[in-house]
Amino acid sequence: MNANYCYALAQGEVLHADHPEWPLFRVTIHGSDIERIKLSKRLSCAVKHLPLRLQVYYEKDAMQSIQEGVTKDPTLTLNDKILLEGLVSAEEITKTFENLLKEAQ
Repeated sequence: MNANYCYALAQGEVLHADHPEWPLFRVTIHGSDIERIKLSKRLSCAVKHLPLRLQVYYEKDAMQSIQEGVTKDPTLTLNDKILLEGLVSAEEITKTFENLLKEAQ
């Protein structure tokens, strides 16, 4: 996919898969179809310039999300930890992943 293009990542797709040396973050986007797609597009735009790989999964089952502590639509989780709630700005997404990269070093 073109690095200048923002798009909704497919289930299980790895952004920057051609860089195995970069850390891999497996995230789940919880929420309704439209909100998951919006957050996925925003996510791909916000991190495409960062040296990381991102694998995205989608949780469509509201009851499963609630059991995992999710209360907002959409919500982004990493390792069962809530990272972002609601349709946050690209800038907030970028800052969150920049901090995760610092922690991974």
